[in-house]
Formats: sequence, structure tokens, C-alpha cells
Amino acid sequence: VQLQASGGGLVQAGGSLRLSCAASGRTYSMGWFRQAPGKEREFVAYISRNGGDTYYPDSVKGRFFASRDNAQNTLYLQMNRLKPEDTAVYYCAASLRNLGYYDYYYGRYDYWGQGTLVTVSS
Repeated sequence: VQLQASGGGLVQAGGSLRLSCAASGRTYSMGWFRQAPGKEREFVAYISRNGGDTYYPDSVKGRFFASRDNAQNTLYLQMNRLKPEDTAVYYCAASLRNLGYYDYYYGRYDYWGQGTLVTVSS
């Protein structure tokens, strides 16, 4: 499975962006991560195959929302009320199985996208 992330760009603080991640085939658990310069990769969102389960860290909870269209094999991340500290390269990830907390939080996915840069100006 290949993943292609898109939708990043420059936005002012308080603005919104929607990221997309197109998968070349069927996937199960999917997630978003980000990595800011000089920092470790950070878990951003998890979504189960049917979309019924989503999880977010406190840093983005209530502002970011993951969704997916399985018919189109596409994952989305709606990002609202963006802050300068949200600036990072965002990566999508996918697994061919349902993941538990430890796996989805620590990034134990089978496939990763190439990343899309989000820059939030103050």
C-alpha cells in the first residue's frame, strides 16, 4: 500500500486546514503523526477502519478531527484553530490490521506517507 499525503501549507494562527492521505489499497487502522524541527515524532490522531473509534492527544483534542472515506481509500485530518506550535511535517500512516493503544500511539504501522508541511504563522 502506498500513501500520498497532501493539503499542507501556510496558514495564520486561528485558521484551518484539511489534510488528505490517499491510499492505494484497503487499509484498517490509520493515523496521523507530526514532527517539528528538532523534535521527536508525535502522535496526532487515530481512526479505526469504520471510523467509529478516534483518539487524539490532549494537544490537539477538540481542534483536530480525523475522518476517512473507505470507498475512496482516503484519510482526512481537519485541523481547526491552528496554533504556531502545530507547525510540523504531518505524516499519515496505515496498518493492515486493527491496532491497540500501544501500537497506534507509538507508530507501529505498516505503511507511511511522505509527509506534508504545515506552517502556522503567528
